[in-house]
Order: sequence, then structure tokens, then C-alpha cells
Amino acid sequence: MAKNWTSLISSNDSLIHFGFSTRLGGVSEGKYGPEGRGLNLATHVGDDPIRVLRNREIARDLLGLPDVVYMNQVHGNEVAIISKMNLAEMPTADAIVTKDRGITLAVLVADCVPLIMHDREMGVIAAAHVGRPGLFKGIVEKTVLAMKSVGAVTIKAVMGPAICGDCYEVPLQMQQEVSAVAPPSRSVTDLGTPGLDIRDGIAWQLKQFDIDSVIDPICTRRSELHYSYRRDGITGRTAGFVYLS
Repeated sequence: MAKNWTSLISSNDSLIHFGFSTRLGGVSEGKYGPEGRGLNLATHVGDDPIRVLRNREIARDLLGLPDVVYMNQVHGNEVAIISKMNLAEMPTADAIVTKDRGITLAVLVADCVPLIMHDREMGVIAAAHVGRPGLFKGIVEKTVLAMKSVGAVTIKAVMGPAICGDCYEVPLQMQQEVSAVAPPSRSVTDLGTPGLDIRDGIAWQLKQFDIDSVIDPICTRRSELHYSYRRDGITGRTAGFVYLS
């Protein structure tokens, strides 16, 4: 992996390729990049669109990505199936699935969980944006079912950098609502207040489908290498990428 990318969890085998970006190595400035080197990949956060497009080019070149599909993410539970036929369209969804080779699926985050899933044998991959609303609304289950609808059988999951349960404070009622659908998501923050650990909640939901998951331990709120909406308010977005050779 290139030096501007997290490498605690990544894959670059002969078929499945995935990785997670940091906020360094681009051309964004101000709130979107330290010293004018921000690698903000989101067009919807107020950054200069020209700089964002340049950042996307940099990201594509760094990892040698084929055609990249981004989503219009809305904290919902819609899943889009991507193919060579609809490659030029940007779906309004929070998860995308493909079995076509040469297509990179991208998910943008700044505290939410970039969830990457793949079935290497059947050649099916997915990228999902899972925050508190998505976890509650069932985006994880819907993504698994969409993968299975196009042939996935044995699915593995990877979660990239995201805010941890020690840092994600929420009102008690919100914690109770989310933990009702994913009990292990309940946490207590460093302040002793109600919190949520979205990655633990995702892991539990995946286990209901007998899917094992690997979790990158990085907390975005604590990491200087990552954007964090909870920490900074106005900020950029990093990405998780996955593609089949």
C-alpha cells in the first residue's frame, strides 16, 4: 500500500483489492486539509470541486484503481447493483454491489463505518456506508441479501477506520433504539455517558448470517490521519475502496 493509505487492513491479492484512504496526500486546503495537502474525496462538504476532482484522480492513481463508482449517500438503507451497463450513473444509496471485474466501489466516511464485503470464490464485492441511522435501518442485512442475489455464498467483511464506542456519545434514548436492533453496539464513553460502537453492532449483525468480520482499530475522532465530523464539524471525507481484478 502507498504511504498515504492506512495499511493495518488491506488486500492486494490476485483478485480482491481493497484499502482505506487517509486525509493526507491531496490538494485540499483549510478545514479539508492540513497545510494544503488534504485528500478530501467528497463533493458535498463545501470543498472546492476542482480540488476534489484532483484528489479523486490522485486516489485513483495511488492505488491503480479501475473505474470508480461513488454513491450519493443519504444515511438510508438502499442498495444499488452496479454493472458495466450503469457504470456512469451515481446511485443514491448507502451500499453498492457488483460482480463485474474492473469496477471500483467507493464508500465515503468521516466517523461512519466503511464496510467492505467480498466473496472471493464467486467474485462478488460490496461497499457500504454504515452510520447510526444505517445500522438501525438495516443497511447491513440488505447489503448481504443483495450480494447473495447476484451469487455470493461465502462472504467476508472488513471494517475500516471509524469512530469508536469510547468517543461516540449519544442520548440514552438513541442508544436504546439502536442497541435494540444490534445489542453489542451499546457502549459507555470515556465520559461515562451513553455511547454507541457501530462496528461492534455491525459485527453482531453480520454474525447472524455467519459472516466473520475484521475490524481496523483506528478511531477517526482520535486519529490525526483521518477526517472526523464529530471532532471538527466542517471536514472532508476519506474512502474505502474495493475492486476485482
